[in-house]
Amino acid sequence: MLALVAFGFDKWQAKKHQWRISENTLLGISLLGGIIGAAAGMIFFNHKVSKKSFLMKFILVVLIDLVMFYRLLRL
Repeated sequence: MLALVAFGFDKWQAKKHQWRISENTLLGISLLGGIIGAAAGMIFFNHKVSKKSFLMKFILVVLIDLVMFYRLLRL
């Protein structure tokens, strides 16, 4: 939920040409379990979807989360 709100807020700030949330912060929120909310925010707000470098980093975060989740299940 936090990731969805963060992506929405960042998009809102971008439209107003105001202070923005850094990409690293958005990726960090995603890494800490917010990949579903982040993906929903990217799609719903059409935010960061055309920026290839961000998408590549986001895919890496998703893969890291999936590996961490798999390892947690294997305990």
